[in-house]
Amino acid sequence: MDAQKFSLDELCTLTDFTARTVRYYMQLGLVDRPIGETRAAHYTQKHLDQLVLIKRLTDSGISLERVGEVLAGGEAPVSTKRRQPGSIEVKTHLHVAPGIELQISAEESGLSPEQVRALIKELMAVTQKVLKTQGGKS
Repeated sequence: MDAQKFSLDELCTLTDFTARTVRYYMQLGLVDRPIGETRAAHYTQKHLDQLVLIKRLTDSGISLERVGEVLAGGEAPVSTKRRQPGSIEVKTHLHVAPGIELQISAEESGLSPEQVRALIKELMAVTQKVLKTQGGKS
């Protein structure tokens, strides 16, 4: 079975990069050179995977230098996606006590719903303990 082959135009359409950008990434060594020369040159799934990873990392605000490290086998950074005007973000707000509120961004924290519930339960128990000791000293 033949591996899927892409033209530069197809690769650009799939990744939303311009041909100039793809060539620039090749020049930087972030993307492998095409297979073949001139008009017969083609790209494979590996090229597509490289470009998709570059897109994901750069959209998260990661520098091209750091992208190169990740592509070379370095550890992928934690996503630091920048909020854009008009973006929607869901957060959990917990009213702990008067003047005390906890805000959790599930997307940024990476916590599962079960972990968020466990954190809240523990936090509420500690808060009650602290408030009781505070109340006894007054």
